[in-house]
Amino acid sequence: MPFSRIVTRGFQRYWRISRGLTLGAQGAVIDEAGRFLLIRHTYRPGWHFPGGGVEKNETVELALSRELSEEAGIDIEGRPELFGVYSNFKLFPGDHIVLFVVRTWSQPHPPAPNREIAEHGFFTPDALPQSIHPATRRRVAEILGHTERDTNW
Repeated sequence: MPFSRIVTRGFQRYWRISRGLTLGAQGAVIDEAGRFLLIRHTYRPGWHFPGGGVEKNETVELALSRELSEEAGIDIEGRPELFGVYSNFKLFPGDHIVLFVVRTWSQPHPPAPNREIAEHGFFTPDALPQSIHPATRRRVAEILGHTERDTNW
């Protein structure tokens, strides 16, 4: 296991123990062709929406903006649409994820792969990656109106 993966997991465990509630922000970035932006991390399997944890003294929208910029080079233009708040209790009893839909954005500098992000890409709903995370696949179906919204991630 790479050193960065060990460090990341160590910090995640510390945050879960030291906080009664954790909050994450994720963005379903959709382009004009209806394709979804997905990223593949270096430290966990599958394809996911970009996003991450909300830091102290940071709003959930600011966290979303920061994470989209860091992970995918995305600059949000306008206000993102709050899509839902999900519990992620399988991961940690107090974990919640706030999902936004982002339709107005720019990507001035697509990022190169780095220690955190192995790759990113835009995918049509009918050609999602085989290894997409099941929760991300469910959220795509919800956004498209193909399934009822679930409160569990």
